Amino acid sequence: MSELLAQAQAMQSQLMEAQANLENQEVEGTAGGGLVTALVSGTGELLSLTIKPQAVDKDDTETLADLIVAAVRDASENAKEVAARAMGPLAGGLGGGGLPGLGGGPTSGGSSGPLGFTRPGEPGQNSG
Repeated sequence: MSELLAQAQAMQSQLMEAQANLENQEVEGTAGGGLVTALVSGTGELLSLTIKPQAVDKDDTETLADLIVAAVRDASENAKEVAARAMGPLAGGLGGGGLPGLGGGPTSGGSSGPLGFTRPGEPGQNSG
């Protein structure tokens, strides 16, 4: 029994370390052939947004807004993939399909994305 507890504590430590590493990673997403670039942390927090002057048209702000949303979604999807790669082996070792919220099982919010990310169209997703 104490061996099982020691394994669980070691796994918890590894999970915490992996989450801390994700917070320090930066993941990029782009839209419009690089006209808009979003930078997010490995946990999905938006860190910066770069908009090239060619993307700005004062008579067509809707297209710019669409490019921004697309770049942020791209960056978030890339961050989900990074998180899944980082957390997957650890969450998979817990049995029962992994941990809720880490891509291995359902969460209370209904999302199966890692670290509380939601997929487009799922509860918790802003719809504009």
